[in-house]
Amino acid sequence: MRRFLITLSALLFSAPALAAGGDAKLTHIDWSFNGPFGTFDQASLQRGFQVYSEVCASCHSLEYIAFRNLADLGYNDAEIKAIAAQYEVEDGPNDEGEMFMRPAIPADRFPSPYPNENAARAANGGAYPPDLSLMIKARPNGADYMYSLMTGYVDAPEGTDVPDGMYYNAAYPGGMIAMPQPLYGDDVEYADGHAAEIADHAKDITAFLAWTAEPELESRKRIGVASMIFLLLMTVMSYFAMRFIWADVKKAKA
Repeated sequence: MRRFLITLSALLFSAPALAAGGDAKLTHIDWSFNGPFGTFDQASLQRGFQVYSEVCASCHSLEYIAFRNLADLGYNDAEIKAIAAQYEVEDGPNDEGEMFMRPAIPADRFPSPYPNENAARAANGGAYPPDLSLMIKARPNGADYMYSLMTGYVDAPEGTDVPDGMYYNAAYPGGMIAMPQPLYGDDVEYADGHAAEIADHAKDITAFLAWTAEPELESRKRIGVASMIFLLLMTVMSYFAMRFIWADVKKAKA
């Protein structure tokens, strides 16, 4: 319920900005997870997680994802423990009543890179880096929006004044965004040797964030398709059962 309320709030509060930014340009991608039979590309998710870890995690949190959820990406228990151990989380109180830091374990969620919102704003010139867990759900055409945003940093049109601390992005409503360009094409060298241009990084981080927004997407679609098949079969069976039951009545009337 909390995830739903936060997503709804993001949609409501972002609506005016999106309406005002009618000049935003989105690139449409035929994502593997689109449609009723869509599925996630596990290799792409792992590459997207690598992009998040090496580029995005220094500013953006994943508040609703636990390390153990990475099993969906194909990581085994030992790998998940090793990934979690790279982070520290606050725990406590201890016997002295004080909070303390400890290495994360698979049951922990990804910690925020900042202790609080004020610290985050102070480190980013007053801008607050949002949590990315539900970002794909919080934006209309979320996957296309995220991909377009990652690849939308271009020179501002002639005559456009870009204020200090702002950057021009063709996919962002209004064009002006406080986040500097995160991807340059040589940021991440993929462990699997996959091509690592800006477009590749953008596609993979988008797929990963689509997964963080709805880790249960594949199971939900499987259940939905199975339910539709069941209802269709029941409808056909009910129709023929009705005809069989009423056959004698129709004969008697004839």
